[in-house]
Amino acid sequence: MLVSKLHYHRVSNLLDVYFDGQSLHTFTPEFLRVHSPSAEVQGHGKPILVTNKKDVAIQAIEQVGHYAVRITFNDGHNTGLYSWDYLYHLAQNHDALWQTYLANLKQNKASRDALIPIKITH
Repeated sequence: MLVSKLHYHRVSNLLDVYFDGQSLHTFTPEFLRVHSPSAEVQGHGKPILVTNKKDVAIQAIEQVGHYAVRITFNDGHNTGLYSWDYLYHLAQNHDALWQTYLANLKQNKASRDALIPIKITH
């Protein structure tokens, strides 16, 4: 499946991906970040549970050849190459992947919410 267009809406914080100019799927940056194809997230056969990314945003999108994009998130993550095939996989399996992610958070007593820094005074 070929991606014909990407459009990031900075105000609503959503990424529209058009496949072959026909179908459209909209992703949140959080979904893309926690399902990054990077080795950092995917591990070596055992994916890492990424937490606290509810408010993450996309800073930049860079095309890589004719087959992928590199997404830079505002938390500094930028090592995943989102191939057209991977984006299509995410679109086709979005609901199941999201439900699995939420179940994993619950099982690990983790949160989507950003960590709030605690200021300690003496």
